[in-house]
Amino acid sequence: MPFDIDWSSVYWNLTYLAAAYVLALPVALERETHSRSAGLRTFPLVAVASCAYMLLGINVLESSGAEARVFEGIITGMGFIGGGAILKSQNRTTGTATAASLWTTGAIGVAVAWNHFEIALLLSIVTFASLRLLSPAKQVLNGHRDEADERISVRDTRDEER
Repeated sequence: MPFDIDWSSVYWNLTYLAAAYVLALPVALERETHSRSAGLRTFPLVAVASCAYMLLGINVLESSGAEARVFEGIITGMGFIGGGAILKSQNRTTGTATAASLWTTGAIGVAVAWNHFEIALLLSIVTFASLRLLSPAKQVLNGHRDEADERISVRDTRDEER
């Protein structure tokens, strides 16, 4: 069996994979600058892998049902990877934004594979903006919550001393 490479397919697949990679970079950079568990290496790889699996499904499988199963597998896999990013200790949970971002990055890869660059671009922008712009709002809200917890603790401590 000869080793035959269709160079036009290589070019087109490389274009799709590169687009998935580039569209994942804003999210990756945002996560990396905040020293999150997943960052500059993980997010582009998730987008590229999702895109590659979907491209394989589109190009190799013969039915839309089979392609749908590949898509379902990617969604499930993203949930599994995201679940690993979530940590819970005592009454605090962390990593949910990273998990959601990983899931969205998988969707970026799938959107690119299906030639829906507009969806991939919007997912990249919305995810980056949510992580970057809503973090200060979360800090303000958490700061108020911490102050309220301190007031309750002080009040409870005073009641115990009487």
